[in-house]
Amino acid sequence: MAKEGAQRAEETEQMIEKDGGKEGAEGSAAGSLRAGDTKEMRAVVLSAFGGLNKLRVSKKAMPEPQEGELKIRVKACGLNFIDLMVRQGNIDNPPKTPLVPGFECSGIVEALGDSVKGFEIGDRVMAFVNYNAWAEVVCTPVEFVYKIPDDMSFSEAAAFPMNFVTAYMMLFEVANLREGMSVLVHSAGGGVGQAVAQLCSTIPNVTVFGTASSFKHEAIKDSVTHLFDRNADYVQEVKRVSTDGVDIVLDCLCGENTGKGLSLLKPLGTYILYGSSNMVTGETKSFFSFAKSWWQVEKVNPIKLYEENKVIAGFSLLNLLFKQNRGGLIKGVMDKLLNLYTNKKIKPMVDSLWALEEV
Repeated sequence: MAKEGAQRAEETEQMIEKDGGKEGAEGSAAGSLRAGDTKEMRAVVLSAFGGLNKLRVSKKAMPEPQEGELKIRVKACGLNFIDLMVRQGNIDNPPKTPLVPGFECSGIVEALGDSVKGFEIGDRVMAFVNYNAWAEVVCTPVEFVYKIPDDMSFSEAAAFPMNFVTAYMMLFEVANLREGMSVLVHSAGGGVGQAVAQLCSTIPNVTVFGTASSFKHEAIKDSVTHLFDRNADYVQEVKRVSTDGVDIVLDCLCGENTGKGLSLLKPLGTYILYGSSNMVTGETKSFFSFAKSWWQVEKVNPIKLYEENKVIAGFSLLNLLFKQNRGGLIKGVMDKLLNLYTNKKIKPMVDSLWALEEV
């Protein structure tokens, strides 16, 4: 099955690249469409929160760009852990269903809204989208769109924004990573985990401790300094290597790992919570597992933080983009990341590729 999946991914990749020029030409023609034209597209629709049976590919009205927006013919879109949480309704203030999931994509500019500057029809781009990315066409404000480097594929571009911006901002904007520091990252085999490891390698003498499921170890063993099984007692393992702990903890698990992470912090260390994957178990949400995970979160005592000289922080890229209007800040980070990519310091890792109907 693994071989079969790899073959399918390769075929899909070839199909995406093969269609690139064709889509660009079609995009130029479609740029003259008026908003009143009745056109349809395919999209993955979540009809209600729950299991996989709530997802289906449906026809929807073709969106047209409003002022300040770009219309993008999607070539690839990202599937992130937040999408699983959305599917289960396991997020704060979830939107009403039906909805089209997805927060990042890559593709070709097909039309420009009024007042859009800096882009042309036919440009290869990647973008953040406030939902709706799992569709053949999306519209999103120009501030969330970035041009793709010539040597980056559409599939790589769809795996780039969420993972690398999240990793970069936590390491450098929040935790102030510097030479000689140490970092513990959970889910080291995931998109953000791999981005963290790559970015840490751009700074001299940074030690990366990672936890991951054992079946992922072979694939990622060279990207982290010390790799542990996620079910092992990683606190003791880390202390065996570094008796005084680590400078930065990046926690996407939550639950009982919160207390463990804080216990591993050195004085002046920073613990960052950026997800809660322990809240998602199985195909559908279980109230009991959800409640158990929250009860396992160690209550933070501000006086203890003061006495131990520790920093606790949270990070949500989507809130920063879509609720707190920090698109300009994110653009500056993307510029730095694309420079690192151009200089071959970092590279997005694509796990697999799937057709829309297989989502």
